[in-house]
Amino acid sequence: SVDSPMTEDDHITAIDVLAGDNPTPHLVRFGLTPGSGRATIATRIRLAGSQPVLAVARTSRGQLFGASAEILVTEAACLDFLI
Repeated sequence: SVDSPMTEDDHITAIDVLAGDNPTPHLVRFGLTPGSGRATIATRIRLAGSQPVLAVARTSRGQLFGASAEILVTEAACLDFLI
């Protein structure tokens, strides 16, 4: 979520989500317009292990804003039993 007036002159045009330790670091790009109303996105992603995830917002004025969070991935184990 980005605090933006979302007017024609000043709005968020895109939000990118990146995870540098993933095989494909650029996870997703969301395109936004003033018609979006709010600069808020939600998604589910698959990560290749615990790592920082970065979100970068681009404004219609060419500014970039970013935030990151350390995401802890808990891996479930599957066991095969031979009888």
